[in-house]
Amino acid sequence: MRLRRLLWFNAVFSIMPVVLLAGVVVEGRVELPKSHSAPVQAKRYEIVTKGGVLSTQPPLAVVYLDGAFPRPASVPTKEVAQKDLTFVPALLPIRIGTRVEFPNLDDTYHNIFSYSPAKRFDLGRYRAEERPIPAEVFDKPGLVTLRCDIHDHMRGLILVLNTSYFVMTDTDGHFRLSGLPPGRYTLKAWIDSRTTREKPVELKDGQTLHVDFP
Repeated sequence: MRLRRLLWFNAVFSIMPVVLLAGVVVEGRVELPKSHSAPVQAKRYEIVTKGGVLSTQPPLAVVYLDGAFPRPASVPTKEVAQKDLTFVPALLPIRIGTRVEFPNLDDTYHNIFSYSPAKRFDLGRYRAEERPIPAEVFDKPGLVTLRCDIHDHMRGLILVLNTSYFVMTDTDGHFRLSGLPPGRYTLKAWIDSRTTREKPVELKDGQTLHVDFP
């Protein structure tokens, strides 16, 4: 009898940490602007400027949980490549403090720079075979616009966030954020350089919450 109880307690406590770490799920849809071109399910996105507004084409959004969160002990290194005279990915959301590398995959020189208040830098001219790969640490939240001094049409965006809870929508605007901590926060949807929608949310442990941004 005692052995049976001991086995039952061990089974329960082995499962409990998994339940506690499950957190909250928020899912929903962001109404995206209409595409300026025929809809295609392509992985190639570009940054377009219309009336001084920077956004992806086809349209995408970044949904994130805004709040006071402790910084993680470490953050992964990300990359924005230059391929076929474009930035890949065209839009990269990252956690503040992330190191981003800029590999050149073209058979030509590139010179990546930014004049954005959130991050000013100039990597200088370099070819694909040159090592080490240029990199920058993004230590201030905000939107960073990437450009190339040699190829004026190139544009890229890095959205630096003060949170680890973010996700890109799909082309239909659907999103799913999981593993969120319970509490009261603001859920935000970044759509372009001038448009960020937001909604207050109260998250309860184990909950799946549906939120739309019409």
